[in-house]
Amino acid sequence: MVLMRISGRRQIIFHKQKGKTDMITLEESRTQIDRIDRELTRLMEERMRTAGDIAAYKKEHGLPVLDASRERSKLRQIAGMTDELYRDDILQLYGVILELSKSFQSRILGTDDSLVQKIRQSIEETAQLFPSDASVACQGLEGSNSQIACDRLVRHANIMYFSSFDAVFSAVEKGLCRYGMIPVENSTAGSVNAVYDLMQQHRFYIARSIRLKVDHNLLALPGARLEEIREIYSHEQALSQCSRFLHDLKGVKLVPCENTAVAARMVAESGRKDIAALASRACSGIYGLQVLKESVQNQSNNYTRFICISKQLEIYPGADRTSLILTLPHEQGSLYKVMSRLYTLGINLNKLESRPIPDRDFEFRFYFDLDAPVYSPKLLQLMGEIGTICESFTYLGSYSEMV
Repeated sequence: MVLMRISGRRQIIFHKQKGKTDMITLEESRTQIDRIDRELTRLMEERMRTAGDIAAYKKEHGLPVLDASRERSKLRQIAGMTDELYRDDILQLYGVILELSKSFQSRILGTDDSLVQKIRQSIEETAQLFPSDASVACQGLEGSNSQIACDRLVRHANIMYFSSFDAVFSAVEKGLCRYGMIPVENSTAGSVNAVYDLMQQHRFYIARSIRLKVDHNLLALPGARLEEIREIYSHEQALSQCSRFLHDLKGVKLVPCENTAVAARMVAESGRKDIAALASRACSGIYGLQVLKESVQNQSNNYTRFICISKQLEIYPGADRTSLILTLPHEQGSLYKVMSRLYTLGINLNKLESRPIPDRDFEFRFYFDLDAPVYSPKLLQLMGEIGTICESFTYLGSYSEMV
């Protein structure tokens, strides 16, 4: 048992154990800590050197870095020799130590660096400026937020419209368009789960991302009045983002549809003055509608994040975000091992999303957004080692975000 008392300008620490009370000062305790740290540092260096010897043996005999049974046995051994009061903390420490050891061994063994070489090659071969003239696939119609985001990113884009996000992914995958514009998350409604599910089914890279401020306006035919509206059409995300406004409208039916611009066109073509759409202000001019109520979203700072996808890996200057898809073993601590590796390398995790794996009950695939310049040696080291701590992973690209 440890007690502390302030005595004048000195902190006195009492240790009570087995009927004996010892009194030591804070300065003495810190001196003791410094001595222990010096010894820990020396022992850690010795441990890493020994891990290097093991790596050299594994390299000579063609053995993998990970020996799962040895790792489990080591953790059981550590748990058995540790006081229960400190056991959880020491096991957590050893989890980090084992990850550091495997990382060090991977560098000695020379992990498969084909991805690292591909990243470096893309950095060298990609143009210095993002193109202002390119073909871009967008979901929806003219006036959709995807189109607005596209125009901000690619000034003279040749836009091809598709009816679904799946079709946008396919258009890029098949080479019909150089880029595709896809919404992935909203600051109010959260992630677009349908898009994250589609990411599992298509091969693509992220070349850029953009945050777009989204204002939803209630649009109807000229002459329509708010109190006469009985149905409101829009994308389900837009309906969610405007939930407070919609809740106050009594007796109004909400009708989800595939896109906000599609909703605006449906209202324009209906000839009915008792229906309205939640869409961008641009749609009012495009489809000849009037604004019954402007900016009805729950939050004024309502942003949607779009990714610009491509078939080929393109890494433009300033790329400071990297996205990955990881499939982890369905076992205790598998996600922790990844997080531990990020921590030891000093790489910040910006976003973590999980989605169920089809045909695998209660198992999930993880999407990581990492804040790290693509030129960072630590990030490239992670790219060379990440395959040793997961079942499989997909590199989605390194890019910068336009705000």
